[in-house]
Amino acid sequence: MRSDSIKKGPERMPHRALLYATGIPKSQINKPFIGVATSFTDIIPGHISMNELGRFIEKGIHTGGGYPFFFGIPGICDGIAMGHKGMRYSLASRELIADMIECIVEAHQFDGIVLLTNCDKITPGMLMAAARLDIPAIVLTAGPMLAGFYKGQRRNLTSDTFEAVGKLKKGFLTEQDFEALEQCACPTAGSCQGMYTANTMACVTETLGLSLPGVAATPAVMSEKRRLAFETGVKIVELIKKKLNARKILTKQAFYNAITVDMALGGSTNTVLHIKAIAHEAGVNLPLEVFDELSRKTPHIVNIIPSGEHYAEDLYRAGGIPAVLKRLQDKLYSSLTVSGFDIKDIAREAEIYDEDVIRPLKSAYHKEGGVAVLKGNLAPDGSVVKQTAVSPKMFKFEGTARCFDSEEEAMQAILDGRIKEGDVIVIRYEGPSGGPGMREMLSPTGAITGMGLNESVALITDGRFSGGTRGPCIGHVSPEATRGGPIALVKDGDRILIDIQKRKLELLVTESELNTRLKTWRPPKPKVNKGYLLRYARMVSSADKGAIME
Repeated sequence: MRSDSIKKGPERMPHRALLYATGIPKSQINKPFIGVATSFTDIIPGHISMNELGRFIEKGIHTGGGYPFFFGIPGICDGIAMGHKGMRYSLASRELIADMIECIVEAHQFDGIVLLTNCDKITPGMLMAAARLDIPAIVLTAGPMLAGFYKGQRRNLTSDTFEAVGKLKKGFLTEQDFEALEQCACPTAGSCQGMYTANTMACVTETLGLSLPGVAATPAVMSEKRRLAFETGVKIVELIKKKLNARKILTKQAFYNAITVDMALGGSTNTVLHIKAIAHEAGVNLPLEVFDELSRKTPHIVNIIPSGEHYAEDLYRAGGIPAVLKRLQDKLYSSLTVSGFDIKDIAREAEIYDEDVIRPLKSAYHKEGGVAVLKGNLAPDGSVVKQTAVSPKMFKFEGTARCFDSEEEAMQAILDGRIKEGDVIVIRYEGPSGGPGMREMLSPTGAITGMGLNESVALITDGRFSGGTRGPCIGHVSPEATRGGPIALVKDGDRILIDIQKRKLELLVTESELNTRLKTWRPPKPKVNKGYLLRYARMVSSADKGAIME
């Protein structure tokens, strides 16, 4: 075992002394040592239940014949970090999480690892670490939050808080309702209730094969989640005995399956960044174009908020990811999972309990999947849009550029009523390096929707969007503005063409004019000149590469 290097032989007597100081009984010293990385924190709703889940993981590891060692990993709540400088740290924390797990696992030579996670950048960071370390690994995502309830309707974070800001500004919502919604929109522990980034990544993780069947959709407050935690603990010991390392599961076929399921779910555009980053760590080449190719082949069969009316809890009751796999089984590749079963076996044995939540392919919500990759002279290296959350009337749109060099400037213009029908809001210098950190922009997109402009106004950025965004919002524009991408050259009044069906994003300006503008363009001063974000800005790659550190 790997852990023999810290506990076997006379020369390891000091190491054993330190281990005994932790309280480990002598009878347990020769068992597999298992690290349990937990991102428990009091400030993230999706993580506040993790201490209890950790107890059941611990019971499972002991039952399976291993010995657990818990260690903490930091987490950032994207919702709380949204709309201010704190969001710069969210995506950047993904790399720190992967690095921290690598450091702790390698320093202590754990034989295997359980990753207890839930939210947006934490889950992909942990998966990146698993792929990099290539030891037996299993993931338990803590589960989605239940819906809120107010005035006879189910409520959720996005439409009932972020979009409520715009509704209040326009007089569509009373002060009384506004205050009531902020109290009831998020009523339980768990990741936010829709197919936002956290829940999308949980579904991706299960499809990749690194979670047990049923983990992704089971709500955080269900007793079933505790049983899954116990089985996760038992299973990691089995994986160690079988020497089933992470990369044996994280194959090219597994990534193709994960993207296929992601497209069928209409998941968050952030998963494009994360899946590419995880694949990079696993040594799998995954060009941006693959997402578009698979999206064109995969109908959108699960329509959960923000684009639909169903909630994550509805997916759970309909059969969860195994039921989605069953619907898609003819589109899946054979791929191994931590359960010991092939993904196609899981698909074959699953049952579908709600034909509307998980629709048949022939009656899909949309013929194509969630994400479209757009290219053109405004995004030569690509951009992404959640096409299943766009009104059909906005699939082709030509509008007038309104340029802003930060999210805050754009947000102020929206709330001041300076954005009109037919405008294309351009927010730049918010990319991975320029932001730095490629901030999510749920505040402006939520305000646009709340003010009733999402069918007459588009938004383009080299930053990114929350999984809660809906409407014609195009992100990840590459190359980014800070590195001289064409988005830096757009001027107020320019005409911009968006054609999602033809996958085009064009600035309707001549090439000679763009060359003239480029000659006089100069990169702006860095927004951050100290600390981790300064180093991150210097080392991070572009969005089309997954915003990985180079």
